Amino acid sequence: MKDTLAPVLRLSAHPDSRCWYVAWSPKGSLLASCGGDRAVRIWGREGDNWECKCVLSDGHQRTVRKVAWSPCGNYLASASFDATTCIWKKKNDDFECLTVLEGHENEVKCVAWAPSGNLLATCSRDKSVWIWEVDEEDEYECVSVVNSHTQDVKHVVWHPTQELLASASYDNKVCIYKEEDDDWECRATLEGHTSTVWSLSFDPEGQRLASCSDDRTVKIWKECTPEDGDGSTDGAWKCVCTLSGFHSRTVYDVAWDRLTGALATACGDDGVRIFKEDTTADPEQPVFYLSAHMPKAHSQDVNCVAWHPQEAGLLATCSDNGEIAIWNYHSDA
Repeated sequence: MKDTLAPVLRLSAHPDSRCWYVAWSPKGSLLASCGGDRAVRIWGREGDNWECKCVLSDGHQRTVRKVAWSPCGNYLASASFDATTCIWKKKNDDFECLTVLEGHENEVKCVAWAPSGNLLATCSRDKSVWIWEVDEEDEYECVSVVNSHTQDVKHVVWHPTQELLASASYDNKVCIYKEEDDDWECRATLEGHTSTVWSLSFDPEGQRLASCSDDRTVKIWKECTPEDGDGSTDGAWKCVCTLSGFHSRTVYDVAWDRLTGALATACGDDGVRIFKEDTTADPEQPVFYLSAHMPKAHSQDVNCVAWHPQEAGLLATCSDNGEIAIWNYHSDA
């Protein structure tokens, strides 16, 4: 195994609390982190180092669970256990709270922007997924509330090119949503995991979706097309691969690198793993192999893995110990 995952640097990002999530800005010049200290921190590169550029500490009353950049990079959304989502607008080197999205009954677990930048999705422990529309005046309006899950919704992610949304839940299922006659509805339910589905990531083309779970597996789902000849209806997805036996605890996050096609996972066994696809395998029955493994990437649970959008192989991770780590993944393949 010549492939390597090498540490670049570590940041004490949210001391004395958990660091829940990290997200690169679209150009990769900034890294946003959030944590149990109710703060969002913005990190920027200074020479060989990353430094905290600003701390957004006045937006939330409780833990900030996820952060997401708008496709243009001028806005940052933060989802919190205080049942709100803050929209921050970039002003020179600072951020101001533009608006607060309210309506969820309790903890907001995730927020995600559609590739157009005109739609935003949020999900919550109240079992619902909300779709928000953004207009030119930066006004946000909830256009749809979907209740397709029977439990806490952990994660939402948009398709890279289409207005197609996926969500993951404590009910062990993944739902796929599309807009139909001005209303959003669940078009497919992906069943196969035997415990909570924690996170999701589309492949660079959006033809496949990776899901990770408390059942210690990662599943790869592929959208069925009528050409597949298996009699499936339009919009159906099938599991084409299960990565099992690699993780010894819950898999909390999965990220598909747009640049290299590598798949990274964050695990409750404190490890970070990188998987590569066997290019000689049948695309209908893909095979993934473990390319690199950092067993003690952090001293506690790894919560998130995030690939840099423009620098191939650069990976950010964060942990329950409040720390962010930056890694360099190199593959000879």
